Amino acid sequence: MTEKELELRKLAQTETEKKRPIVESDPNRLVYHVMPPVGLLNDPNGWIHWNGVYHLFYQWNPFAPDHSTKFWGHVTSTDLVHWKEEPTALVPSEWYETHGCYSGSAIDYNGKLTLMYTGNVKDEHNERSSYQCTAASADGTTFVKHGPVVDQLPSGYTAHFRDPKVWYEEDEQAWYFVIGAQTVNEEGRVLLYRSDDFEEWSCLGPIAGSRLGGLGDFGYMWECPDLFSLDGTDMLIVSPQGLEADGMNYNNVYQAGYFTGTLDRRVPQFKHGAFTELDRGFEFYAPQTTEDADGRRILIGWMGVPEQFEANQPTVSYGWVHALTLPRVLNVENGALKQRPAQELEMLRGEGVHATVTAGEAPTTAEKISGKSAELKLSQFDFHSGQAFEVLIRNEARIKYDLSNRVLTFERTGEDDKREQRQCALADLHELRIYIDTSSIELFVNDGEEVFSSRYFADVEDESIQFKSDGQVTCHADFWPLT
Repeated sequence: MTEKELELRKLAQTETEKKRPIVESDPNRLVYHVMPPVGLLNDPNGWIHWNGVYHLFYQWNPFAPDHSTKFWGHVTSTDLVHWKEEPTALVPSEWYETHGCYSGSAIDYNGKLTLMYTGNVKDEHNERSSYQCTAASADGTTFVKHGPVVDQLPSGYTAHFRDPKVWYEEDEQAWYFVIGAQTVNEEGRVLLYRSDDFEEWSCLGPIAGSRLGGLGDFGYMWECPDLFSLDGTDMLIVSPQGLEADGMNYNNVYQAGYFTGTLDRRVPQFKHGAFTELDRGFEFYAPQTTEDADGRRILIGWMGVPEQFEANQPTVSYGWVHALTLPRVLNVENGALKQRPAQELEMLRGEGVHATVTAGEAPTTAEKISGKSAELKLSQFDFHSGQAFEVLIRNEARIKYDLSNRVLTFERTGEDDKREQRQCALADLHELRIYIDTSSIELFVNDGEEVFSSRYFADVEDESIQFKSDGQVTCHADFWPLT
């Protein structure tokens, strides 16, 4: 460990311990989500199930709730529910990462937990260089850096070249990674690399991107790619930047979604269908998946979006910002992606309440259904005489289904105290599963057919949950406080 690395680690630890009491005094701190101890959190990194333990890393600035520098924070869990804060995994101490240890992934290489990440460098003219680097750990805690394994850009691409997601192909006994890139014409791409020894890497070429594979103009940069096979379907997750809003689609500053198709590694080419957003909410970006020992494909995303409602979030005044989503299990069923909260989250449940809710024109409550940290499942909807059903959470977040136009709407107060909304078309409503935390909501619709992830900032004393209709609607409610 170099002297510079020791210095940065000490500075980060000192800053964390100094600011931790202020951060923890924030009434908007979450109860059961991964958050930074101080400062800013963004992309999940190195998400892996290794030696029976879930290791989750994340982009972290320990010094301020902004993007001025990037370390790798680290938490572990044996159950996807209870997370342990680990020592900082990576700090930007070496010449190839002076301006940040950017996003990447993790694999088991020769029995060691091995990270592959992007080292970001800027010169005195603010010109960027990027290097794909590795670091390894025998114990899962202390990492030794091995420096760049890819230090040259492919011809025709800018230094916006980052976020390698690495995996092993057993049948070829070869390593691959996909990486987000930008052409000199400012078109987003995903490139494929291959190695026989994890040291020498060859660029095979682009597999997907703007103006490729039937796409038109589709963004100027593609970040955080993730490529895997799920239930017999190849899936490419990516976060394109530069998409214009289109009705109910692409309403955040930047998007995160997926293509399904077939990868041919030899060409290389990814033949795919249309792009579909993974999450319809206000805060979701840069998701990453892993496969655990049970063969489940589990996704975690950043509950935030770059350059969107960051500096104005109330938590910033307490010295922290952002969180990660709950872990979601992915499946492809009848050609459609389903995202369901991991079953382990049921461990958070307290004593349940089970009731029939009748919603009318005046907002109504149900006995013992209230709280700032809870799971609420609504099902068996019967639209007797109403065309709309609403759930109002703590007089701030509103979820509404309109039967007349088959649209689900999530609404909250955003920047400048203006009400804003996100929507999706929904042919029928048969289930809403709502994870309520102090300042976040994750809404799973129709058994994971659609998901909305959002932060919201209500009156800290308000614990109300109300129901409303334009006529009369009944449904069954299952409610559990979560701790």
